[in-house]
Amino acid sequence: MTTHVLILCTHNSARSVLAEGMLDHWARKLGRDVKAHSAGSAPSGRINPFAIEALNNAGVDTSAYRSKSWDEFSRDGAPPLSIVITVCDSAAAEQCPVFFGGTTGQPVKVHWGYPDPSNAEGGDDDKRRAFELTRQALGYRMLQLLALPLETMDRAALQAALVDIGRS
Repeated sequence: MTTHVLILCTHNSARSVLAEGMLDHWARKLGRDVKAHSAGSAPSGRINPFAIEALNNAGVDTSAYRSKSWDEFSRDGAPPLSIVITVCDSAAAEQCPVFFGGTTGQPVKVHWGYPDPSNAEGGDDDKRRAFELTRQALGYRMLQLLALPLETMDRAALQAALVDIGRS
């Protein structure tokens, strides 16, 4: 059974998209049945071009990515979510809609905060560097997530493991 992971950030234009891309990329490479999704509470409607560039440079196909609302994941027919990860502090503080985890009830929720690379000071090269560093940091945590025995972990163990990853 596929493990569906939703990554949230307010505008769904940078950090959540980088995380989605890296989780899908590593899951495919490692042969794990994990599917990443990303969304935002107030989606910008466009993905930051530096996020697309960082993912493409890492070999991630971004052609199907789009900025979307988290409401898509609380409707009938939405994928049954196992994990919800917030990657920006403003999204973590917001009241989330109810997400459904299929037969397992509510998904496990965790916050892994990252500074917004869109706010990096300097010119385009500085922003590119900030996006690349954020992509690498998110990619590392996604590898840690994929190292977990997701199929056999109970809710409490999964919650504890995800919190631990967030401290790394």
